[in-house]
Amino acid sequence: MNITDQEPGSELCERSPVRAAYFVRGKLVAGEEVIHRSRDLGIDFAAPKIDLNALIQPRGELPPMLDVPIAEIIDFLVETGEWLDFDRNSYLQEALELVVETNPLPRRIVENLYRSARLYMSREFLEASIAANFAEPAALDGWIERIDAHGQRGAIRAFPPRILHMLAGNSPSGCVNSIAQGALVKAVNLFKMPSSDPFTTVAVLRTMFDIDPNHAVVRSMSAVYWRGGDERVERTLYRPQYFDKIAAWGGGDAINNVIRYLGPGLELVSFNPKTSISMIGAEAFEKDAPISDIAERAASDATIFNQDACVASRFIYVEGDRSGIERFCTELANRLPVDRETASVKAPLMPGNIREEIEMLEMTDECRVWGKTDGTGMVILTDEPVSFHPTGKTVNVVHLPSLDDAIRYVNVATQTIGVYPDSLKAELRDRCASAGGQRIVRLGAARAHLLGNPHDAMYPLQRFVHWMSDEAI
Repeated sequence: MNITDQEPGSELCERSPVRAAYFVRGKLVAGEEVIHRSRDLGIDFAAPKIDLNALIQPRGELPPMLDVPIAEIIDFLVETGEWLDFDRNSYLQEALELVVETNPLPRRIVENLYRSARLYMSREFLEASIAANFAEPAALDGWIERIDAHGQRGAIRAFPPRILHMLAGNSPSGCVNSIAQGALVKAVNLFKMPSSDPFTTVAVLRTMFDIDPNHAVVRSMSAVYWRGGDERVERTLYRPQYFDKIAAWGGGDAINNVIRYLGPGLELVSFNPKTSISMIGAEAFEKDAPISDIAERAASDATIFNQDACVASRFIYVEGDRSGIERFCTELANRLPVDRETASVKAPLMPGNIREEIEMLEMTDECRVWGKTDGTGMVILTDEPVSFHPTGKTVNVVHLPSLDDAIRYVNVATQTIGVYPDSLKAELRDRCASAGGQRIVRLGAARAHLLGNPHDAMYPLQRFVHWMSDEAI
């Protein structure tokens, strides 16, 4: 192969850049030849120059994990999870100090995410993922013979794919799940780290290296960074001769950029940007209803990662008594500026154009507003959803004649729908699914996940593998 190297990125800023290492096919790569800038905080970080040739495993070479039993891979991942104990893992501790330089999440929240990340590598989580995604898990380990209704014989195998993972920047622990998924399907994996966190993925892979530097899982993993849209890199890597799938987490611009390169043989498995909502029935606003508890549940859902997460609710559709709804808004505004496991008292400030839109709304009779635009939280009560994307712990409570009217605001970009009271879920779930919604939970349970359940209306592992068929045996 003759692949051009990446050229240097942005210029050095006045402060010394933090340093990020890469991990390429089982080996740590250090260097400071290239300066990049983090998207969210504008902090420079120094990284090695990418050797694009080293990132490619030729098609003629079989994937390292091909003949490793899935049970052995799970054992290795479980051991990795045990080593990801934050109090004992120096790589995660070092990564924390670096991530807080480039990521808008506060240190406490990043540390909380690190402490819970090992759950992605628990035996229960891994085995549930395999069981839910594959009717015949043995297809991961070899060829499974089949006979159809006409007596024709054949065989299938869930063959290891070559996956380029575009990791999300809003959750420093999300890479642990992607690493586990890549290992479970025995893939050859390249992780494109986000500019807001070019550290955690390498910390996890270095942990794996310390357990067994020659393990097939370790040799199947690479993690580097390049600026999204850099055609020198992407026109080289985004080709079917090198990768089968691009597993993309990211915003609309990032997804649209990937789409430009798609063609026969290169499939996008997209975890598109999503918006989550809540629906609250009239019972919640009656005189004796537990308004404080309901508001706490709603605030818990709305402030996940300081509202910088697809699962965080931004719109709450309500029906019922207006005075009760206004009492709820008052309580909700009081519960937004609260320290939680994944939220801080103050979120980053919302963009100036959104603040201006809110100020314009306040000057009309079309809304009531509680709270401030300073990141501590704001509740906007309207009769129609606002035209902007609420952020910075801003919740739009929309008063409708009936929750039946809320269904028209559900679409294919609606990820999680929190519902109160619980009894309404059964009434709403089919209509929400028909409208494009992907997940329904009780209010306050947006972060709760059933092991092995679909994500974004699909079973990802099933889509990751290359299904190979041997017919006419």
